[in-house]
Amino acid sequence: MTLLGVVLLLILAIQRGWLAPLPRVAVGAVFGGILVGAGAWLHRKPAARTGAFALVATGIATLYLDTVAATSLYDFLPVPAGLAVGLAIAVGGLVLAVKWDSPLLAHAVVGGCGVCAPLITWGFTDELVTFLLMIQIATVPVQLRRSWSPLSFTAAIPPLTAALIGVGLHTLPVWAVLAAGVVSAAAALVSLRRNDSEPYSLSVLAVSPLPILAAALVSHRPESVLLAGGTAVVLIATWITVRGNSGTVAGIAGLVAGMQATVTQFDGGAVLLGEAVVLAFAAKFTRNRFALGGSLVFAVIGGLLALGSDVTPALLLLPHWHPRDLLLTALASAALLLAAAIALPWAAIRLNAVKTASLVPWLPAGLCALYGAAGLVLTASMLVAPGRVGFLVGHTLVTVSWTVMAYVLLLRGIEVVALRIAGLVLVAAAVAKLVLFDLATLDGLARVGAFLGAGVILLVAGARYARVVASR
Repeated sequence: MTLLGVVLLLILAIQRGWLAPLPRVAVGAVFGGILVGAGAWLHRKPAARTGAFALVATGIATLYLDTVAATSLYDFLPVPAGLAVGLAIAVGGLVLAVKWDSPLLAHAVVGGCGVCAPLITWGFTDELVTFLLMIQIATVPVQLRRSWSPLSFTAAIPPLTAALIGVGLHTLPVWAVLAAGVVSAAAALVSLRRNDSEPYSLSVLAVSPLPILAAALVSHRPESVLLAGGTAVVLIATWITVRGNSGTVAGIAGLVAGMQATVTQFDGGAVLLGEAVVLAFAAKFTRNRFALGGSLVFAVIGGLLALGSDVTPALLLLPHWHPRDLLLTALASAALLLAAAIALPWAAIRLNAVKTASLVPWLPAGLCALYGAAGLVLTASMLVAPGRVGFLVGHTLVTVSWTVMAYVLLLRGIEVVALRIAGLVLVAAAVAKLVLFDLATLDGLARVGAFLGAGVILLVAGARYARVVASR
């Protein structure tokens, strides 16, 4: 209440012109000094130390806010000098907190400055973010020396919040947003060197990219992609070089940033599906389940985007003429959807993330692989023979390819339950497609070819499979 009273007094003095700017700053400095001195005097008596902590915290915050006003409102101090003085005041308060062994005093100093500084700067400006970052930097040595883990969170919230609000109000330059994200992430990583499992610093590391990603959302495409993509590169590089929980959290945040950059730059889901495949292989070879989770997220979002814009159901079901560039995009998306549907279960099995006998992961993966294979064959056929001819030939090849794949899966599934079940399901799917779609849609030789080809392959597969089963 006292600190807010100081702020309101300064604002009232400005509005009514009671004091010239220099006396206002002098009064604030004197008042802050008196509070700090009174707190230091009270601290000599053990029974009065709670009051001493409150007085010193209020006095330090008053001195800091007075410095902010002298720099950003009245221009008595150039910005570098103001930052140096503000940093010295914050360091002095934190040193006193360490000397007195009072985490409460440290939190009060940081929190008081963070809450009241926007009232002095008249908004969320780059000067405000810079001063708040000075406080955050001053807390890093304290976090390394003492186990005051919540202090990292208390120090990070003001600059990150100010940066986010400034982005929303369009009052911050890009460099201030970048500074808020980079300094917060760096401070968290330094604090985590003491304890890699400390939850407060891990939380700060996880949310530190938010201002930059928010700025990317409201920027034009080239700058937006550069901001999100650069953030992704830095965080993923941190994931590669830093081991433990801190590297993992940085990697997850980097994947989110990479997804934002990809969705901003590219239409459709082909690139996301390609990234899902790369992440699946990376997860397998690095034995990292978090990378596998990122691959799954990329695959789901990329698959949905591909279904909505590239390999649409209408493309597979309606015999219309389509432009060549659209068919090429659909071909790439279908191939990557098929690759992701194969790579993800393969990596999951290698990492023992799923049970081979469980049907839960295999059902969606099989449906996606089926859809991707159908789209791949059909679009390739329509590229070779545009129009209805390519559509009819493509669907004939799709039906025949399903039965061939079912034959392969059944033979490989003698000892693997999941493959055997997949083969039987694919047989049922091929038969259902023949009866429900091919019979009604195809005509002439296309219909005859689909039924004869699928029928003969099913006969051969059934006879071969029965002989293998009987011999065992």
